[in-house]
Order: sequence, then C-alpha cells, then structure tokens
Amino acid sequence: MSLLRTVIRSTIPQGSKALSTGAIRTEFTQVSLPALKWDFGELEPFISGRINELHYTKHHQTYVNGFNKAVEQQAEALAKGDISKVLALQQNVKFHGGGYKNHCLFWDNLSPTKNGGGELPASSSGLYKKVIDEYGSFDNLIKDTNAKLAGVQGSGWAFIVKNKENGAVEVVQRYNQDTVSGNLVPLLALDAWEHAYYLQYQNRKADYFKAIWNVINWAEASKRFDQA
Repeated sequence: MSLLRTVIRSTIPQGSKALSTGAIRTEFTQVSLPALKWDFGELEPFISGRINELHYTKHHQTYVNGFNKAVEQQAEALAKGDISKVLALQQNVKFHGGGYKNHCLFWDNLSPTKNGGGELPASSSGLYKKVIDEYGSFDNLIKDTNAKLAGVQGSGWAFIVKNKENGAVEVVQRYNQDTVSGNLVPLLALDAWEHAYYLQYQNRKADYFKAIWNVINWAEASKRFDQA
C-alpha cells in the first residue's frame, strides 16, 4: 500500500481539499484556469485575439479537465488497491498536468506592448547581465531559441531556463507536454503546438516564432531568474 500512496502523491498538487477513500486519505485540490492579466485582443497584431481565446478557453481548459479527471481516477484506483490502473493512468496525469503547467507559464510570459511586452529586462538586472555574458546579445538568445522551436518535430515547447547547478541561461526543447524540472527553472515557455499559431500563421510557423518576441514579458522572466 505504501507504493500506491507514493505513486498517487507524486502526481497530486498540495491543497486543502481532502479526498477520503476508505483507509487512505489524500490531499487534492482541483486545478483551474489561471486568470489572465490581459484581454484576448491585446496581443494583436502579433497573436490574434481569436487564437488567444481558443487557446485559453478550449485547449488549456482541456488540460485542466484532463488532469483533474486523471488524478481523481488515480485516487479511486489507489483506494481500491488497483496498482495496475494507478500506473496506467500515470501517462494521463503527466500529459494533462504538463499541459496545464506549461500553459500557466506561457500566459504569464506574454504582455501587451502597451504594458511593456517585448521590452528587454533592465540592464542592471541579473538576467540581462547573464544573457549578455553568455550570448553576447538578446538577439543571439532569441535566434538560438527560435532554432530550438523550429527543431521541434510535431508538437512541443522551447524553454529558456536557468540551470541552478551553474547559474547558466540555457535553451531546451521538450516534446508534447513534457515539462522542465529538477535543476532547470523555466524563465520563458514558448508553445510550438499548431494550436498556438495555425489559425493566424497557418504553415508559416517561423513567422509566429519571430512575432511572439514582440509581446514577451521579459520582466516576468527576470523575476523568475532572481527567484530561482
């Protein structure tokens, strides 16, 4: 039974809602869509309001629903001692949980130009100094990141991260809804799934990768860098 409890607890965020199932008691708070800090149309012309609306209310909501359902089913299976089902559900927890987490990062990455979107972090900030030291310029970092985005075969993400082991700023790829974790702290999450751009850019995804930097919230990335 201890193995079952470990498996389920490793997938459940800490919260206040207790799910009591027989002799087993787990803590589970259902996740929900985060509040956006801007209106759907405020990222235009770089990302259309319709894309943001669909991306947020349909795609992100699907990950919210899928994660909540998978975790609840896992808890029920755990209560019954059905370890095979607990493990079978783990992929759903990982996929939908990753989709939920990555998109939460993504929305906070973005900001309308009138609110500072696209403006580089202050030259006195730790992130600015680190990027200049390692890449020579932000243009070089953006070029590297766009190459990683273009290199995603199918669906996935590119992340600009801080490596806590050495303090370096790095760019990494992840496929589907895999996340970054461990020593890698995400500073920016950039969505390379078709649903993030196709309605507006169709097969010209490279144009989307260029355009999105006009609404990147570098101030948020700088804050994450300092807190990592």
